[in-house]
Amino acid sequence: MLNINGLKITTPIIQGGMAIRCSMSKLAAAVANEGGIGVIAGTALPLEELREEIRKARELIINKSGALGVNIMFAASDFVNLINVCIEEKVDVIICGAGFSRDIFSMVKGTGVKLFPIVSSLKLAKIAEKLGADAIVVEGGNAGGHLGTDLDSWDIMQEITNSIKIPVFGAGGVITPEDAKRMLSLGTTGVQMGSRFVATHECNVSDEFKNMYVNSKEGDIVRIMSSVGLPANAIRTPYAEKLLREEKLTPKSCSSCLKHCSRKFCVNNSLVAGHSGDYENGLFFAGKDAWKINDIVSVHEIFERFKPVFEKNENLKHSA
Repeated sequence: MLNINGLKITTPIIQGGMAIRCSMSKLAAAVANEGGIGVIAGTALPLEELREEIRKARELIINKSGALGVNIMFAASDFVNLINVCIEEKVDVIICGAGFSRDIFSMVKGTGVKLFPIVSSLKLAKIAEKLGADAIVVEGGNAGGHLGTDLDSWDIMQEITNSIKIPVFGAGGVITPEDAKRMLSLGTTGVQMGSRFVATHECNVSDEFKNMYVNSKEGDIVRIMSSVGLPANAIRTPYAEKLLREEKLTPKSCSSCLKHCSRKFCVNNSLVAGHSGDYENGLFFAGKDAWKINDIVSVHEIFERFKPVFEKNENLKHSA
């Protein structure tokens, strides 16, 4: 049992928060029921939809050995209001990345909600620890979606785990149990996995999207520049190729969902198209090693495969 300032989980696996509407209540609840931290992706959701998803997940969680979290990008225009919904609904954990917020530390202080910032450098890891983070997610450039560094997780992890005292969850490149074992060997308390949980029965995307992962091969993941202003990893598709060629894909309308947007294309609409299986017009975010995924299984099956890795892990005894 891992105890992080009173938050207790039996298996130190965080399911990555994947927007838009990729990781929702069904997936998050399934992960929490297995003893991990299940995460709803709150970015770009209307406030009441996020509130409803949190409540749905609570109803589905019958095993108290895990926890419920929400991931919200700092780059989102509605960041503060989304955070307030999470606090009002008393989620267990808030995870935030795609930028770094200092204000969120005072927002959650005294609420009982745990805060796990996503960082990609030792500097930000130390700042997060000093400001009062309960744990951090250290994410490398081999992760899926928006990235904070060009370096892979394997190259940045140990410097950070050697330098801070709060628990570290390693993200980027964790697809197989062997990858998790490698991550733990670098001093992490646990792992965060996004891509592996896309290819599950409980994930809220189309079968076409899931099969893009299963059918991908090494080298099929390319790095594009998102309209958020950050690089991102995605499966090579006709739409990704257009982005690599820097074709003009200016959207006809804009909901101003981001604080800052290049407006060269709409990352929101392209992700939604990808999740629905639109091969021509969709953007399929994926970790650089998503090609290792060769099956679509249940969340329970993933935990059964990974649990042996953690059974003898001394870091699991870490109490913060």
